[in-house]
Amino acid sequence: MVHLATDTFAGQGTEQIALLLLAFVLSTLIGLERRLRGRNAGLRTQAIVGTASALFVLVSKYGFSDVIGDHVSFDPSRVAAGIVSGISFLGAGLILTRRNTVLGLTTAASVWETAAIGTAAGAGLWLLALTVTVLHFVITYGLRALSRILPGGDTRVQISVVYDDGRGLLRGILTAITDHGWSVQEAGQRTDLDDDRTGLHLGLTGRHSPDDLVASLSGMPGVQSVRVLTEEDDD
Repeated sequence: MVHLATDTFAGQGTEQIALLLLAFVLSTLIGLERRLRGRNAGLRTQAIVGTASALFVLVSKYGFSDVIGDHVSFDPSRVAAGIVSGISFLGAGLILTRRNTVLGLTTAASVWETAAIGTAAGAGLWLLALTVTVLHFVITYGLRALSRILPGGDTRVQISVVYDDGRGLLRGILTAITDHGWSVQEAGQRTDLDDDRTGLHLGLTGRHSPDDLVASLSGMPGVQSVRVLTEEDDD
């Protein structure tokens, strides 16, 4: 009876659970960074991708031990290849093209990266998983700052501004945008607001963080709300 219980929980011990938790924590960290940037694939998506990838690897390592014999064998590395193919479809759905501008490449790549981190954690390569997680933040914060000082390193931002109608605020809004180092590339008017309010969708390019601009616009009398819809670097 004890032997049967041991077989039942083979490959489901504290080591495997620890690897799943490691994948969950690391992928959640990447998801948190994406969520703070307002990306589509944020906290929950990244956590699910990383944890599920780890589970796939653990299943491939321990899930078929009862059927392996002299005439039955399998290659666990094929599971990793399957994860890469499956995540590619998910990443493709995150990439958008708007007016000859490609958006979502970094987010799609981060999902692919999260799957790789989860796969490494599930395979027991925890040091590699930790290293790539650290490198993710080096890339998204360190290289992002570097890209802004390089030629052509502009950031593209889509913002929504809602303000009181009939108060001549548009000129002040555009002036504030220019003063903060941004240029307007496209503009569109919202039609889902009350008659006493006007809304704009603005496509901006610049070399600064949009946080200061949002704070400045939000502090203008008559401006009701300012939201960053999308933000993408030169990639």
